[in-house]
Amino acid sequence: MDKRKPEWAPDGASAAFASSVVPGATPQTSPKVNRATKTWDPDELEAGIRAGNRTLLSRAITLVESNSNKHFGIAQELLQRLLPHSGNSVRIGITGVPGVGKSSFIERFGLYLISLGKKVAVLAIDPSSSISKGSILGDKTRMEELSRHEMSFIRPSPSSGVLGGVARKTRETIILCEAAGYDVILIETVGVGQSEITVRSMVDFFLLMQITGAGDELQGIKKGIMELADLIVVNKADGNNVERAKIAAREYNNALHYIRHATRAWDTKAQICSSRTGQGIPDIWQTILAFCATTKESGAFEERRRGQTSAWFEDMLQEAVLHYFYTDLRNIEIIPQIRERVSQGKLPVAYGVSKVMEHWTPSQS
Repeated sequence: MDKRKPEWAPDGASAAFASSVVPGATPQTSPKVNRATKTWDPDELEAGIRAGNRTLLSRAITLVESNSNKHFGIAQELLQRLLPHSGNSVRIGITGVPGVGKSSFIERFGLYLISLGKKVAVLAIDPSSSISKGSILGDKTRMEELSRHEMSFIRPSPSSGVLGGVARKTRETIILCEAAGYDVILIETVGVGQSEITVRSMVDFFLLMQITGAGDELQGIKKGIMELADLIVVNKADGNNVERAKIAAREYNNALHYIRHATRAWDTKAQICSSRTGQGIPDIWQTILAFCATTKESGAFEERRRGQTSAWFEDMLQEAVLHYFYTDLRNIEIIPQIRERVSQGKLPVAYGVSKVMEHWTPSQS
């Protein structure tokens, strides 16, 4: 063994102040790891999802979220197989401005539902940066206790810049979760822009969360969003805020008398709750159960589901037409030219669009 003083030894250091140089370990050949390309076997995914395997459910969601053409056919085959096993859940949309406590409410509400024997899936849509296209995906971190429970499944997904902040494949993800046996599907919106309208188009029950103690409660009464809600929940009704929450709920209930309700045969109302203490959570679930019973008896529940499926078809058809339009070789050539002339002020915008449409004639094949 060779002993030598290190370069950083102080002047006058004894021989004991030294480092030891030892021969290195003999390198060993590591066994080769089989890194075969991941396969998307519809049989394996279908069986795993039907058995409630959360790993395979996650893999299937990744498959349907993929923009790759090679994954589209496999994803649609899987959805076709699982479609007969879907539709048995209660789909609940939850919205509210940032800071209202949506994630805290969902965790408390989800744990309560699990205590009743329900399987709960949470689809948390995280806003994507318009610059980097990235997302923090922090909802799963905020729902720490719920995410650890075997009866829950939390899927944070980036909004990918889609209008309204809802992931493009959320509807297909709902089908996968229902086929996996989840009784309640909770969809948390970004809470800004037009996200409420988009989520309203894919859920049975729409819950609007509001907060009190932040100023004039009537400031929060916006006719547009209230006309979409089946229930308004005033959150954070705990401590010194309980009375103010009750007053806010009364004001919302008074305002609702003058607003058209969101669902036929159902009167929207306001309730209070505390995500911290759990107060009011059971009452909210009872309201949702009453909503399901009432709307199923009147036929409004199934009517909404059918209407949403038709709207989904129209949305997908428009997306397919746009994809066909922008990938047509003739448009790939002419659109940049027209766009450049428009941006330079050489053509009016509307006239530029008309020139593109004149140039493009869909083939008859």
